[in-house]
Amino acid sequence: MTKVVIAGIGNVLLGDDGVGPFAIKELESQYDLPDNVEVAELGTPALDLPVRIGGSGAVILVDSAKFGGAAGDMRLFRKQEILRRPPRAHVDPIAPPLRESISLMESMGQMPRELLLIGMQGCRFEPGAGLSRPVRHCIPHIIDAVLRELRRLDLCYAPKASLKPRGFWWDSLRLRLISKTPLL
Repeated sequence: MTKVVIAGIGNVLLGDDGVGPFAIKELESQYDLPDNVEVAELGTPALDLPVRIGGSGAVILVDSAKFGGAAGDMRLFRKQEILRRPPRAHVDPIAPPLRESISLMESMGQMPRELLLIGMQGCRFEPGAGLSRPVRHCIPHIIDAVLRELRRLDLCYAPKASLKPRGFWWDSLRLRLISKTPLL
């Protein structure tokens, strides 16, 4: 398989919207992945999404999504379903919908052969909030879904021999936002 991208989408400073970046950082801290697999934290992408993931053989996106479930519910959306009727992703008001980015890739001939969106229903999206308890408890399920997809794509991975202590770059920003400490 050619290039595979595992991308976390979302704003880590807006509570459950940060589930994508959080989950892929957890995945990256626990597993060694093949050289052709790129793990990317995309934040809240706009028109650059097709540039970042277009032309890849397979793309696995992890994002918060609104699909009528309870907080912490997870749902998988394959390319055909996204193209037919996309999930309503919880995105920043200035970001284009996921569907528009996917349509742009399709029209440019850059559509990945395989596309999976792992959507997690969130409940808390306030500035400075961390992940809600239901979403945080489902991170292992998201990682399992990513690993199942890698196996389906015949890609090998292995648990890391030693786990490094996790530290997320956004934690200090969140603390500053909550305490209203200047960023500079």
